[in-house]
Amino acid sequence: QIQLVESGGGLVQAGGSLRLSCVASGRTFRAYVMAWFRQAPGREREFVGSIAWSGLNRYLGDSVKGRFTISRDNAKNTVYLQMNSLQPEDTAVYYCAAANSPYDWTRRDEYDYWGQGTQVTVSS
Repeated sequence: QIQLVESGGGLVQAGGSLRLSCVASGRTFRAYVMAWFRQAPGREREFVGSIAWSGLNRYLGDSVKGRFTISRDNAKNTVYLQMNSLQPEDTAVYYCAAANSPYDWTRRDEYDYWGQGTQVTVSS
């Protein structure tokens, strides 16, 4: 088992920035691919970004490329999502997820463990 706890969400004006954190506990953190997904009301959970245990392989969804950055600190068992130039359409609950050797890093059903989510609201 691995437990994930997100933090850092909040209310921000359009154009602003937030940094989300996800702290993992339980099994060896560095063995897992870590990812962020988000879900807006009435919409499906959407892939935001993922990162390999080494940090060398990283992927971002098309809607956030150039604005968001994903990173991890294995010594702190933490993965981050730096969000810049936020827009109202970024408003959602953001979830941290972990997977052991996923085939498709963008598919939510590849991830075995999920956090409880943190709300991000961007006002116009």
